[in-house]
Amino acid sequence: MPDPMATWPGRQNQRRPDSSRVLRHQHQDVGDKPFIVIWECTRACPLACLHCRAEAVPDRDPFELDTAAAQDLMRQVAAFGHPAPLFVITGGDPFQRPDLFELIAYGKGIGLNVAVSPSGTPTLTADRLQAAHDAGATALSLSLDGSTAALHDGFRGVDGVFGWTLDAWDAARRIGLRVQINSTVTRDNVDDLPNVVQLVREHGAMLWSAFFLVPTGRGRVLAALTPAETEDVLNFVYDVGLAIPAKTTEAHHFRRVALQRRILEEAGDDHVAVLGLGPLYARLTARAAELGLDQGQRRVRRPPLDVNAGRGFVFISHTGSVHPSGFLPMDAGNVRRTPLVDIYRTSELFTGLRDPDRLGGKCGRCEFRTVCGGSRSRAYGVTGDPYAEEPSCTYVPGTFPHQDRLAAMLPATA
Repeated sequence: MPDPMATWPGRQNQRRPDSSRVLRHQHQDVGDKPFIVIWECTRACPLACLHCRAEAVPDRDPFELDTAAAQDLMRQVAAFGHPAPLFVITGGDPFQRPDLFELIAYGKGIGLNVAVSPSGTPTLTADRLQAAHDAGATALSLSLDGSTAALHDGFRGVDGVFGWTLDAWDAARRIGLRVQINSTVTRDNVDDLPNVVQLVREHGAMLWSAFFLVPTGRGRVLAALTPAETEDVLNFVYDVGLAIPAKTTEAHHFRRVALQRRILEEAGDDHVAVLGLGPLYARLTARAAELGLDQGQRRVRRPPLDVNAGRGFVFISHTGSVHPSGFLPMDAGNVRRTPLVDIYRTSELFTGLRDPDRLGGKCGRCEFRTVCGGSRSRAYGVTGDPYAEEPSCTYVPGTFPHQDRLAAMLPATA
């Protein structure tokens, strides 16, 4: 039987693209402004997702930011200067807020690029998506945690979510909204990932993001992957980047993998052998080959963006508290009392997270630390220390071959 990995990307020499495009770096000073601001506009949501960071509830919190406070938050985001950070309204379920369309229109009016990340519920209708688009929303983020109703609905805790999500996805595309699909990766659905990728290719999306579980909220009770399995999935995500635009969330070592894979491709080395990839990678690759994801027209890989908690990324809760990430529940202030610009630029937590010299364990010794840095959220969730080493990373600093080539591709350090 032919080796299903024999023709998969990286097993043969390929054209060598410009190595400077392996990673995307933020154009602005990350200490001056974030690339993206996520606002949890409410925790109200009718779903009961197994992994929910927010531990969402059916009803809205009376202490969440009201319309006037939300508009003030948007002005604070705009105060970072032009171009303003991308502003994402998430939840809970944003469609539980009756002022959602008013807020989208307000954000657009003051120069924000507004995206919405709703839950897959009956509220997610074509009419409401059209209203969001008409108000000024440019993009939609949807969750898809399985390629079948049984898998996805079981994960989301409500029957029918899979169908509602697909309907909304197709409707959003027809309306002209850009769609991002997010998939939480756990041991229960990891072997289904190639099938999810196939759905993304069929329905079309600007981006697919594989989210690696962080032990916070309800996600504390789910079965996360082992570090070795995480490496296998990261390399699978890299592979399918030639079939669909793909990224990761809370797996910052994907940037390390992207650099490693590019160097190995240029050297003609076998990435499976050099990186010690295991049986999960073989299974994912074999299934992807069965689906034809390794065939047909090759797209250019989307270089992963160098963003991390507090370093280009900021999260505001429904009550206005400011965090480096929604998965890193350390409070750096509140937008009701302190301007977001000041919190992001000067708080000890944010400035500390932007300093790679603060990293502990092997992350602090790693040659990839300036472009990776590991998940600070996972480090905190597992150890209670946001500067601890990334618990799901197998890499031993200094062991990757071609260190001279790697050094030429890494940013200079002070």
